[in-house]
Amino acid sequence: MMLTDPSAKYRPFPQVDLPDRQWPSRIITAPPRWLSTDLRDGNQSLIDPMNAEKKTRFFDLLVKIGVKEIEVGFPSAGATEFDFIQDLVRSDRIPDDVTPQVLTQAREDLIATTFESLRGAKRAIVHVYNAISPAWRRIVFGMEQPEIKAIAVHAAKLLRDNAARQPDTDWYFEYSPETFSTAELDFSLECCEAVIDILQPTPDRPLILNLPATVEAATPNIYADQIEWFCRHISRRDSVVISLHTHNDRGTGVAAAELGIMAGADRVEGCMFGNGERTGNCDIVTVALNMYSQGINPGLDFSDIDEVIQTVEYCNQLSVHPRHPYGGELVFTAFSGSHQDAIKKGFAAQEVRNDEIWDVPYLPIDPADLGRNYEAVIRVNSQSGKGGVAWVLQQDKGLKLPKRMQADFSRVVQALADQSSRELNAADIWGAFEDHYRLSGDQPYRLIDYHEGGAAGDRIFTGKIAYQGGERSISGRGNGLLSSVLAALRDELGVDLDIADYSEHAIGAGTDVAAAAYVECRTSDGRTVFGIGTDTDVATASVQAVLSAANSVAGGA
Repeated sequence: MMLTDPSAKYRPFPQVDLPDRQWPSRIITAPPRWLSTDLRDGNQSLIDPMNAEKKTRFFDLLVKIGVKEIEVGFPSAGATEFDFIQDLVRSDRIPDDVTPQVLTQAREDLIATTFESLRGAKRAIVHVYNAISPAWRRIVFGMEQPEIKAIAVHAAKLLRDNAARQPDTDWYFEYSPETFSTAELDFSLECCEAVIDILQPTPDRPLILNLPATVEAATPNIYADQIEWFCRHISRRDSVVISLHTHNDRGTGVAAAELGIMAGADRVEGCMFGNGERTGNCDIVTVALNMYSQGINPGLDFSDIDEVIQTVEYCNQLSVHPRHPYGGELVFTAFSGSHQDAIKKGFAAQEVRNDEIWDVPYLPIDPADLGRNYEAVIRVNSQSGKGGVAWVLQQDKGLKLPKRMQADFSRVVQALADQSSRELNAADIWGAFEDHYRLSGDQPYRLIDYHEGGAAGDRIFTGKIAYQGGERSISGRGNGLLSSVLAALRDELGVDLDIADYSEHAIGAGTDVAAAAYVECRTSDGRTVFGIGTDTDVATASVQAVLSAANSVAGGA
């Protein structure tokens, strides 16, 4: 059980002595280099690791997205990994602008196997690591700092020598002082400098130094301090690429990566939607689209994010959470009435802007940029308001209900949602709309045909309606079409209505345009009823709207 005094068991993470830190005042202005480790770090965390078919499908997706550095596996782990990497190389499946990367522990036999897996590759990165932090030195290895540093030096020599035996491949190297974020900064620096001394990187052939938060143990600002401290103190800064590999143990892997970029890092390693050991790796999708939302092209293309999700879920056999940033099923969806109203107004304002700047409440980016449509932006349940209901009707049927009619119909939808205790889809809402405004089913008065005549200011309506199982002709006189229809209903059928408000709008555009007409009417006993009509002819639509209101009176609405 949880302790009443957790300080008896846990200690706060120490701060970094960096009083003149610069990263808080910096902003991200360009994307980093991206390294996907889905096929290695992500794969090793799966209950059922990917087979060759799934790894190939995932690799092709990463290439399509635009990832240029892909950690394709851990070849010394077994035949499945080794054979997959060899097949990638031999099949010429790797585009010229994509560099495969492989990981190996700092052991001579494993490093030799790793180089063999890449035989024939045009270009490749070999990534070697050894853990250096106090807990690993003391508990796992039983070694002191000099022994740990010697492992790194020996591994660097093996990288250099094995690469020399395969001169046809353009080799690059990556070294990770594993557990960097929980190690002493000066010892991390010492190990990296020792590796630099062996491999002798240059600005044209830099060494990648990966500084992992192997286990996220502190707030992301501390990780940023560690990265800035390291960038300041490493020699030959122009000859090394500082890479970040954050984990999500505290839920801030993305934030740590972003602050690490601000602190001077050049490269981000991670997985699509944050897969990885324990709570996962840094989510490349979120980091990239966070940049996109700030006007920065991340260099990765998520224009069809649903395709990305489908492939990732198939290969990982893990679902993307409905609330996952940018990709989740519900992330662009509002159920709350106030949220729906703000979004609806935001879209309306967006349509009349004179520029392309995105400024819609509750939506940090345009869902259409990711291949999502607007139909699911607002979804209706018992928490929804009139704006949400109106949005669904507008998106599904092209109807733009007047505000008071929105309020009238939202009460109907609210009652239906409460009764059903579930989300209402567009078909549910349209069915309720047709029923409430008597557009189908029980219609005491249904227009068959009509004619309008007379002089200006003295119009005569003559109509034929379906009534009580038969047809009936009615007529009325007024100063316009609608007043003559109201007169016909009053004089011939005893339906006494006055129009309090009328509006109309086009549905669609071009040759297929139709019209929608809305009326708000008062009955003789003071009730308010609404009606709607649609037709390719706006005059006919307005007559239909009056009859819709009359049907509501007859039906007791």
